[in-house]
Amino acid sequence: MWKLLRLAALIAMTMQTATGWAQDSALMVRGKYLMKSVVACGNCHVARSSKGEPLFSKGLSGGMLFEDPAFKAYAPNITPDTKTGIGTWTDAQLGKAIRDGIRPDGSVIGPPMPIYFYRNLSDSDLAAIIAYLKAQPAVQNVVEKSTYHMPLPTSYGPPVGHVSTPASTDTLLYGEYLSNIGHCMDCHTPRNNKGMLVLAKLGAGGQAIQGPGGEVITPNLTPAPSGLKSWSDKEIDHAIRTGISKDGSHLQPVMAFDWYKNISNPDMAAIIAYLRALKPEPFGGK
Repeated sequence: MWKLLRLAALIAMTMQTATGWAQDSALMVRGKYLMKSVVACGNCHVARSSKGEPLFSKGLSGGMLFEDPAFKAYAPNITPDTKTGIGTWTDAQLGKAIRDGIRPDGSVIGPPMPIYFYRNLSDSDLAAIIAYLKAQPAVQNVVEKSTYHMPLPTSYGPPVGHVSTPASTDTLLYGEYLSNIGHCMDCHTPRNNKGMLVLAKLGAGGQAIQGPGGEVITPNLTPAPSGLKSWSDKEIDHAIRTGISKDGSHLQPVMAFDWYKNISNPDMAAIIAYLRALKPEPFGGK
């Protein structure tokens, strides 16, 4: 009887371990997918050459410069290096930084980090992203400190509580979720003279953004005549994945084409359905 009890306990422990491995594996698969597609953290955080070309061998060790009249910001090192990256941060601290915009030392993360949209990240997708980040090679890379010529908020709102991932079967809601965590509207929504997003004109474009190739004026993503009204789903899909517009012109690489090309077909269909459901607005909301 004692041997049988020991065997039963061993089997139970093995099953629990296998379940844990399966859960960890599922987190890594989801985290890898999100990071290499719609969330596209690497578009800002991957190390770059002096010409702005991605240096994928150096991973997410940061250094990319974002210049604006209101700030001079450098993308930080988000590899698990203990001296120059996030190697000493706990999962909870990483989650608070990503969704609430608060570092472990209590300081507020400034733009261009799209905290307003990352607040929509579900608990499970946040955990998946954190698992992926912690599994990356640690790369030592000292990044300059960002400077701001404007007051940063004391917070981006109350601490984010529980957030669930919308069902993928609810196409519009899931498409909105993907657009939020992909922070599409952070660039494609007009800003007022204080730099704040004009959410009443969501998706109308018109922002001036300094990209690797110079200043970029973001296009209108609403289903207005100056936006996507005349575009087919296939043309929108092709532009997002390749950076080639319906007229054959090349969009600027501030757009994360190297990552968006990996978005799954169902997820891309949901994003396009959401864009088509936006309120039609004139370009720049004017």
